[in-house]
Amino acid sequence: MFFVFVLFALFASVFTVGKVALEYAQPFFLIGSRMLVAGILLLAYEFYRKGARISMNWHSFGRILRLAFFNIYITNVLEFWGLKYLTSFKTCFIYSLSPFISALFSYFIFTEKMSIKKWIGLMIGFVGILPMLLSETSAEQKAGHFFMFSWAELAVIIAATTSVYGWILLRQLVNENLYSPLFANGMSMLIGGIITLFHSMLVEDWKPVPVNLNNLVPFFICAAWLLLVSNLICYNLYGWLMKRFSATFMSFAGFSTSMFSALFGWALLGEELGLAFFISSALNLLGLSLFYQEELKKSSVRVDQQTTS
Repeated sequence: MFFVFVLFALFASVFTVGKVALEYAQPFFLIGSRMLVAGILLLAYEFYRKGARISMNWHSFGRILRLAFFNIYITNVLEFWGLKYLTSFKTCFIYSLSPFISALFSYFIFTEKMSIKKWIGLMIGFVGILPMLLSETSAEQKAGHFFMFSWAELAVIIAATTSVYGWILLRQLVNENLYSPLFANGMSMLIGGIITLFHSMLVEDWKPVPVNLNNLVPFFICAAWLLLVSNLICYNLYGWLMKRFSATFMSFAGFSTSMFSALFGWALLGEELGLAFFISSALNLLGLSLFYQEELKKSSVRVDQQTTS
């Protein structure tokens, strides 16, 4: 159990450190360089481990391209752009919508059935985020608005959505195309990193690189932390924990990420939490509880069926 909360504390630190890293480097370069290095490291380890070339057809390569574009490029570009204007814990909190977004994907794409209690939990979860979305800082107001929401909020909401779509693509590559998660992630990070760096060259100031040269040491420290924690440690730790805990428990425990992010943002960045955070957290937790009560019932039914058969 201890390592479950270590995992989600590390996930939360990515938002805090990412916020700090944006003070030293421009966002697209920060994303692209990190993903490129991570992709090379993962692929090098995979080829060393297997010692053989991996075949690929156009169908699977198309999925990897979509994984790179949506899960690496779009997700990270929009997340870090939004992070420039939002507090670290608000960005992380928006990502707590991922289980609900995933449920909607499953309902509309995979035609999975949803019980009344799940629908109620889903609606409470979405309503619960409104107090957070309606509370703004002066920095967020600079991003501009679309109706009642800031562009930064909408960017992170889209990022959370494309991230969920990326997990669906990864599952298809592993289960249907029979690629290892290391290979699929490594390829998507490599391609997504190249795309993001090309975008950086078009819009960011490369003189000689989009990094504050007076702060190279803190930049490398932040970049190394993001690379090790987000791309390497958390990935492997999550896989190890999934062998010991159910997917339902891991998803529910993931709510603690926003709590850790709020703690880190308050303690390290001086971010003010405010009443809206606690209201949204309570409603979001209630929605998740209702939602995952039904998941636990489904899991127990499957176990009973397997036992009787």
